[in-house]
Amino acid sequence: MLAIWSGPQTAVPAWSQAAPSPSGTKPASPPASSDSPASGTPASGTPASGKPAQAGAAAPQAPEQPKNPDQKPDQSKDKDKDKDQPGQKKDQNNDLNDQGIFVFRKDVDEVLLHASVVDDRQHIITTLDRSAFTVLEDGKPQNIISFHQEDIPVAMGILIDNSGSMKEKRSKVNQAALNLVRSSNPKDEVFVVNFNDEYYLDQDFTNNLLKLKEALEKIDARGGTALYDAVVASADHLKHNARLEKKVLFIVTDGEDNASNETLEKTVKRLQEENGPSVYAIGILGDEEHPKRAKKALDLIAQHTGGIAFFPKTLDEVDEISRTVARDIRNQYAIGYKPSNPRSNGGFRQIRVEAKAKGHGKMTVRTKSGYYAGAQPAAGSSK
Repeated sequence: MLAIWSGPQTAVPAWSQAAPSPSGTKPASPPASSDSPASGTPASGTPASGKPAQAGAAAPQAPEQPKNPDQKPDQSKDKDKDKDQPGQKKDQNNDLNDQGIFVFRKDVDEVLLHASVVDDRQHIITTLDRSAFTVLEDGKPQNIISFHQEDIPVAMGILIDNSGSMKEKRSKVNQAALNLVRSSNPKDEVFVVNFNDEYYLDQDFTNNLLKLKEALEKIDARGGTALYDAVVASADHLKHNARLEKKVLFIVTDGEDNASNETLEKTVKRLQEENGPSVYAIGILGDEEHPKRAKKALDLIAQHTGGIAFFPKTLDEVDEISRTVARDIRNQYAIGYKPSNPRSNGGFRQIRVEAKAKGHGKMTVRTKSGYYAGAQPAAGSSK
């Protein structure tokens, strides 16, 4: 079990403070060099490097080829096969890199939005073309320079509340998290963070279901809820270590944050940095003392990042919600535009995306509400 450093947060989280292993044995010492890239699948009980891979460092190793039928296959070696399939939608801005990893080839000044479109019955719409969309930044129409709708792999962090109140809920929650992965793109790369008073990276990026299952099941629920700290550290991990452009956080919690150094405001601000993740959250709040405050926090985090917050009445609903999240992620549009107000001017930019097309009634577009252009102070900064 790997504990994420729980002191004041920097722009790059340290994943180096080892928590006691279940057997009580002392974890192995960190690697001698803190600049070596993450392996992508650290062994249980072994602390990762004190510093995640920096810009320009070698990319993490590709996820292993599963040998068990229950594991998601790594299909990165099938890129030539995929490329030759007739009728497959392609976009000049998309490609596979030398390691078989899907990347966006985009202009350096381009802002990329991932957007879901639903009708008035909340049915997902996937048949629109570029002409149906209007992008507004600070109320001004923007020129769309790239557009596609296809199922692309994502880098995803699964964050599960491990506080004492979750003890009886973890079995069904763990199963729902695994079914989310099973229902997602086979090339997704996923890490697991369990959090209570502190937060732990229990599995780094992988598409191996057995490793994800072990990471979810090996923890005993205890302590409080440091949700905001876990979200900020996980967003930083995505920013500095994810090999895939599209990023998502999936959160399951049963209560209000009561143990974080971060605030809700600073957490939302961190998530709204350029290329920040979309956040999907499930709040199991039936036993929560202050359910309205807990609901408001999850709603704000999800709405400002283009995700959705769900509040099931029973624990049995969680599994189907996880599959709904997978469908939403896999049926989004990628819309790129170059801001008319240069990004070098900095500041927060409000975003609104509209969709209109013949044959469709009222449509709602869900994407992030805005972003901070240029470098921003790290969450936790006094600035």
